[in-house]
Amino acid sequence: MLAIGTKAPDFTLLDENGTMHSLSECLGKKVILYFYPKDMTSGCTKQACVFADLYPQFTEKGAEVIGISKDSQSSHRKFKEKFHLPFTLLSDPDAEVIQKYDAWKEKSMYGRKYFGTVRSTYLIDEDGIIIRAFEKVKPSENPGDMLKELEG
Repeated sequence: MLAIGTKAPDFTLLDENGTMHSLSECLGKKVILYFYPKDMTSGCTKQACVFADLYPQFTEKGAEVIGISKDSQSSHRKFKEKFHLPFTLLSDPDAEVIQKYDAWKEKSMYGRKYFGTVRSTYLIDEDGIIIRAFEKVKPSENPGDMLKELEG
């Protein structure tokens, strides 16, 4: 995980509609930046839907929610449409940003080792500084935990 108190690395990625988004555009508001493995999988769907349920409370507190995975723009579009997700999903097909944020790690499944996205979440303040960092978060609990972090 990147260290608390450091400047969050800026990036520019495409959303589900092909629109470019940069982290620097969010200066002046808090950002919940979460990295997840794959659209339409059970854990990722649960996490996204809880973020969606709590989204009005995040925006009320002046925070933006941004999800990033390696999935394509079209996959993100289908995911957002199917589950009515109100926040931005960004496509990082080469895992460049995922790696910058130290969310790309060796994993193991059924004895097979591979690299993939570790479910991680950062809370970034209005000045672009990382103020909280969480690795290997639980999909159903992470959004509520992030809301508590905003409440201080």
